Amino acid sequence: MNLDFVFRIAGIGIIVTVISQLLSRAGRDDMAMLATLSGLVIVLMMVVNMISDFFNTIRTIFAL
Repeated sequence: MNLDFVFRIAGIGIIVTVISQLLSRAGRDDMAMLATLSGLVIVLMMVVNMISDFFNTIRTIFAL
């Protein structure tokens, strides 16, 4: 696992948190929730892609 991947997830988390806080303070709680959910979906897609690559590597190693 690359350290770059961890920094990407942390960066997305910080950006989403700032956007969510700004929207909450502006009274747009519904948009803040959507921003939070979209950040979660983006990170989950990154993690699923990495897990897929991991399983492909395992298949290649063990010639399955």
